[in-house]
Amino acid sequence: MWALRAAGLLCLLRAAAEGPCPRPALPPETVLSTVGANVTLPCLQRQPEPNGTVSWKVETQAVSSERAVLEPSLLLRLVQYNDSGRYSCYVGGCLVRSLRLLVEEPPEPPSFSCYRRSHVKDILCEWQPQRRPSPRTRAVLWVKKWLTGKNATEQRCRYFPKVEKFTCRITVPPSEDDTFLLVSVCVSNGAGSTVSKDQVISANRVLKPDPPGNVLVDPVESAPQKLRVNWTYPPSWDPKFYRLHFQVRYRAERSQSYTEIDQLRETSLVIHDAWHGARHMVQVRGLEEFGHGSWSEWSQEAVGTPWADPIGLEWQTGSYSSQFPSDYDFYTDTFTFPPGLYGTEGTNEGGLGVGDHSTVPLYTFLVTGGSLFLGTGLLAGIVLRYKKKWRRGSLGQGKASAVVQHPLVPLAPPSPTSPLSEAPLLSPPASPGSVGSTGTPGSGDFGPFDVTNMDYLLVPQ
Repeated sequence: MWALRAAGLLCLLRAAAEGPCPRPALPPETVLSTVGANVTLPCLQRQPEPNGTVSWKVETQAVSSERAVLEPSLLLRLVQYNDSGRYSCYVGGCLVRSLRLLVEEPPEPPSFSCYRRSHVKDILCEWQPQRRPSPRTRAVLWVKKWLTGKNATEQRCRYFPKVEKFTCRITVPPSEDDTFLLVSVCVSNGAGSTVSKDQVISANRVLKPDPPGNVLVDPVESAPQKLRVNWTYPPSWDPKFYRLHFQVRYRAERSQSYTEIDQLRETSLVIHDAWHGARHMVQVRGLEEFGHGSWSEWSQEAVGTPWADPIGLEWQTGSYSSQFPSDYDFYTDTFTFPPGLYGTEGTNEGGLGVGDHSTVPLYTFLVTGGSLFLGTGLLAGIVLRYKKKWRRGSLGQGKASAVVQHPLVPLAPPSPTSPLSEAPLLSPPASPGSVGSTGTPGSGDFGPFDVTNMDYLLVPQ
């Protein structure tokens, strides 16, 4: 099927006769010249009389002036487009001859292309000549329906000096968006004429939106590997009736390859694999939602950098200050751990990830440390006491303990005036074999100041 269509199109293009592209007829008394040539405008066939003065009056588009010459002809060197105009010769103040100078270059064969910015816009066909055309250059676009040849029309093309382009406009009814049209361009001026090759187009095939606008790249808070991209529809496209699909490409500044994401229906996107701390270049383009036509051009590059925690950067670079102000309150203020100090890079659902931080009151560390120290000391005391009891029990079962005899030292009788009690302040240390207060030898009672008596340390006196 496609082969038959291609063969039919080829035959049609070969059989299509080029429309008339005539060269405009030159009016009488016209001198044609090319740019940069030397031109001689004759006034008299003979030398003027001795008292006769030959003068020329020039009327061009740029200026009107008079030139006095002694020769019967006027020589113009290296003429340009602005030298075109009417030159009148006077002898003795009387008009003798009037000539029109036309400086032209044969037109270039046009190589045009057609596009349509949206479904509600006209088709535009444009081309840019290599050299600036003369003011008399005329361009016409011929349009007729393919195969039938009906509704043949001519559309005048305009030249825009600012952009140096010819532009032709084709109005297409909404019901004929899929109708194939045969178009060609004729360009002519006083120096000649030329015609372009025929092209077969349709309104849907040449649909090409403008690039999306207002592309912005912003960081995502607390996410050092994400970027949020936003853009808008181009002003020439109305999204009320027809929408666009978008494609986004991005790269890090140090990379030469792009990552592309397409089939986007919304005007926003979150990039999840951005490089931490690197500048990224982002561009967006659009295509009609049903795939008609072609992609738009890429938008201008927008630049953005992922989020970075300022405290974390100071900690990593060594610029974090560990000195506290003189009025710093350790019990009411908080201490902030830098991000990544106790974690690994990457995010973790439900936990702390890159860029997260935990704020813990400082007095919590003080209370916890004091409790730990007190508990450790208490545990050590209990272990020492029970170790002593276990050792005594093992000795009692193995052999009898030797009784240690303490020499009796007579005590001096107390003075009658002494206010002290009759009992001595300190009793001699009891041995394991001595008789305790209960009358049972080896009962394990010790003096109140024995180091193994933990009741003295724990029970209030």
